[in-house]
Amino acid sequence: MKTLLVSEQNDVLTVTLNRPELHNAFNPEMIAELVHTFKSVSKNVRAVLLKAEGKNFCAGADLNWMKSMAALSLAENKKDSEKLFEMFEAISCCPVPVIGRIHGNVFGGGLGLVAVCDIVACVRDTKFCFSEAKLGLVPAVISAFVCKKSQPALTRQMMLTAQVFDEQKSCEMGLVQFVGSDEEVDDYLQSQIDFVLMNGPEAVTSTKQLLEFVSQNSWSEIKNETTRIIAERRVSDEGQSGMKAFFEKRKPSWKK
Repeated sequence: MKTLLVSEQNDVLTVTLNRPELHNAFNPEMIAELVHTFKSVSKNVRAVLLKAEGKNFCAGADLNWMKSMAALSLAENKKDSEKLFEMFEAISCCPVPVIGRIHGNVFGGGLGLVAVCDIVACVRDTKFCFSEAKLGLVPAVISAFVCKKSQPALTRQMMLTAQVFDEQKSCEMGLVQFVGSDEEVDDYLQSQIDFVLMNGPEAVTSTKQLLEFVSQNSWSEIKNETTRIIAERRVSDEGQSGMKAFFEKRKPSWKK
């Protein structure tokens, strides 16, 4: 990995953006490495922590990359943009919870990364901006992911004005769940990881898939899928084991 630092410890995969000298801006190499990393999460991993080196979490697209894309054809730009979509989709569809640690400036596509995390904590004084319109561009690819998570009226305002907003506004929008000092953020993130690790790993994965399904399908399809899932979980080995441990007042097998 040239643009990421990746490590695994205690069933948690830590993925760190590592282009601090360029504010962790995306380039084709980082996009490819993020896709590969999130599509190859091992079965032993129970959660992913996404964070960044340096002063800023992510400044969006690398301007040198964007400059080079301006010289390419419409078809070539479309193909390149599809790779960016694939990156956000790979993170969004990660089978385990993705927990984001955000700090510094989070601009443009960096907000796409925030949106595809399941839980986000940011360090106090973090600044956010959907900056695309300032460059004559559109937050097109990230909109598919941001609009699924963020409050519609505020998202519309921030994308149309391209104004810088603070962590309080990001919480109002639903993009961020916790704000604090560096130490407070680390403590909060560890608490969230600990909560995840107390749950049945198959149940957590199934819950992520369920939430995605419910957000995208019709009422009749939701009825069929939700009733099928709960029935399957009740008779599954993990479900049976978990309920038995509860009634016997002991720890389930997955809880260390």
